[in-house]
Amino acid sequence: MTAGPIGKTLLLFALPTLGSSVLQSLNGSINAIWIGQFLGERALAATTNANIIMFLLVAATFGFGMAATILIGQNMGRRDVDAVRRVLGSALGLFAVISTLTVVLGWLAAPAILRALATPAEVYPLALAYLRVIFVAMPPGFISVLLTMALRGVGDSITPLKFMALGSVLDVVLNPVFILGLGPAPALGIEGSAIATLIANSGSLLALVTYLYAKDLVVRLRGAEWRYLIPTPTLLKTIVVKGFPMGLQMLVVSTSALAMMGLVNRHGTSTTAAYGAANQLWTYIQMPAMAVGAAVSAMAAQNIGAGQWDRVDRITRAGLRMNLLLTGVLVLVVTLLDRHVLWLFLGNEQGAIDIAARINLIAGWSFMLFGVSMVLAATVRANGAVVGPLVILAIAMFPVRFGLANLFEPMLGSDAIWWSFPAGSLASMVMTIAYYRYGNWRKGRMTVPAGKEECEEQALAEGQPTNKAMPVG
Repeated sequence: MTAGPIGKTLLLFALPTLGSSVLQSLNGSINAIWIGQFLGERALAATTNANIIMFLLVAATFGFGMAATILIGQNMGRRDVDAVRRVLGSALGLFAVISTLTVVLGWLAAPAILRALATPAEVYPLALAYLRVIFVAMPPGFISVLLTMALRGVGDSITPLKFMALGSVLDVVLNPVFILGLGPAPALGIEGSAIATLIANSGSLLALVTYLYAKDLVVRLRGAEWRYLIPTPTLLKTIVVKGFPMGLQMLVVSTSALAMMGLVNRHGTSTTAAYGAANQLWTYIQMPAMAVGAAVSAMAAQNIGAGQWDRVDRITRAGLRMNLLLTGVLVLVVTLLDRHVLWLFLGNEQGAIDIAARINLIAGWSFMLFGVSMVLAATVRANGAVVGPLVILAIAMFPVRFGLANLFEPMLGSDAIWWSFPAGSLASMVMTIAYYRYGNWRKGRMTVPAGKEECEEQALAEGQPTNKAMPVG
């Protein structure tokens, strides 16, 4: 990733990442179809509320995982494998603590969370049953996400695709089994969908860990390396200090989504279900930006670690071109076919389909602007500059998006909510371009503190650098 043609390397890295996103989104969409067709509009509205909470949970851990991934990528660029594994161990130890807290606190707080969302009364019991099981399913999901990010950090986007496929197939197959009670399984309704997710998350994580050790990949701990699960204070501080603002970025998006959900819920169950269906389409529209952004971040981090700044700007430009092309094509396709696809989620609820089609027409195109911000921010974060993107995102999400939706809702009704999406995306793009061109993000630096053995080696060598070789296995 630090040599060779940039466009080809970026595309070959981004395509498996895009494939993983497609599988993940198909998983969610097919499950939404099962729920909408088998259990009805109220159940789909319940999962829409609960899924925002899931996104909030992933967002809370995303920043720490992203900080670890950047450190892993930069140290792969330096060919320092021991540093890669020290970062991995520290992140795994941190995620274990977060996962435990998520299950306990999430189960207890679920009723209060749904009430805060203004969840409609007829939807509340379904949403509560679904959400509580989802909290239990989150820990294996957290660890899988961390390992996936770490693998991409070392330049491997194929392995995550394989195990995303496994988890998605398990989830899609098991959903109708536990919803309807097929075979020996009990009929659990909406709660069965969450149980299917729990089984799929756990099964794919077990298979992934087995594969990592069978192939002896860089992203694994063995023997004395297990002590890295207890991080040194300096390394933990690096992950937390850099990860916290990145996590806040996701939390800003999540809390904005929660705030918007509160506005949407005030317009009734049909609008809530329509918004959930439109979100399913938006998931696909934004996939190229997410995949290209992940590829740009991984490549930029390794080239920054290798000191090849000339390639970093070229990687960013290639990412922008690729994003605009892919996202533009998807926007066109989804706009032309949206009613046919929306029927899969909403069945014969024509009123909800009409609302969802209007939502998509007003807001769907703005993901092209969103993609520009994603690619530029990915490069900036690859060097550990995290505060600028956080401030930009907070301004775009709240004063712009949520503020405009609130301001114009009395005049425009629900249309004010939908128009606030392109307004926020435009504001974010303009500010991110300005920060990329004129900000001081290139001056940042992220380092992994030397381990005890390395300090001893350096002392014995009287300051001579150690030449670390890549492992053969």
